[in-house]
Amino acid sequence: MIRFSRFIWLYFLISALVLVPGTFALLRFGLLPAVDFTGGTLIELHYKSNVPQSVVENILSGQKIIAANIQFSTGNNYLVRLKPVSNAELAKLENAITSSPEKPEIVRNDTVGPVLGKELLQKTVMAAIVAIIAMLSYVAYAFKNIKFGVAAILALIHDLLVVLGTFSLLGHFLHIEVDTLFVTAFLTTMSFSVHDTIVVFDRIREMLKRGDRLPFDQLCDKALTQTVGRSLANSLTIIFMLLALVLMGGETVRWFIFALLIGTISGTYSSDFIATPILILWDRWEKRKK
Repeated sequence: MIRFSRFIWLYFLISALVLVPGTFALLRFGLLPAVDFTGGTLIELHYKSNVPQSVVENILSGQKIIAANIQFSTGNNYLVRLKPVSNAELAKLENAITSSPEKPEIVRNDTVGPVLGKELLQKTVMAAIVAIIAMLSYVAYAFKNIKFGVAAILALIHDLLVVLGTFSLLGHFLHIEVDTLFVTAFLTTMSFSVHDTIVVFDRIREMLKRGDRLPFDQLCDKALTQTVGRSLANSLTIIFMLLALVLMGGETVRWFIFALLIGTISGTYSSDFIATPILILWDRWEKRKK
């Protein structure tokens, strides 16, 4: 049996090294929202050869339209993000793009109104809150102990802060925006985090039912020793697949996959080294209180 409980504060220190800069960036800079949330138009242009960004800027300036952001993508593509413009202005811009000497192809043209973006953000927040309450209630009921539910949710919040903090830093330094795909990755991280935590908690519950005569911290160590290999093997299969997609996938889904990758790594870590140590510290606090 590996005595994981001897290194609880080391686990928290490792988490703090990730959480502190990420949380600071989240509070200081926030996230960089895409047009999905702010409203506007996203146009993706494909050129047959590599052209400088000034070519795209000249087309926009000719139509007296200022882009919120122009980003070069793989495959001679440019992602052009515009603030809300009228349909007439957008039609003139499309005509100017297709009739330019380089004759680029308009691969994508998505327009989102600011009202729809605000509604999407509100629904995202509500979905996250409902999911957290439902998970807390289910885990507490299934394990007949509120401590298990609270520990699972704290580990979940840890994972969400890791993902949000990472993308806050990416948004500030690399101008990476969060869109609807990021919301999907965000909610998926929530489900994966709790799923992996329940595996460890279920083994602890089995040992408690059997009446193993071990101190609670040693009982948790025994449960972790028995499940950490399975948890790591299961997570690595997902991590390797996601890593391959990040390195070789398309530009449009790269940061969505990256968010899933960060969430999976954090969820694997927190299930064993955040959720279970919280249970152990809670048990020690209760014993000292008695």
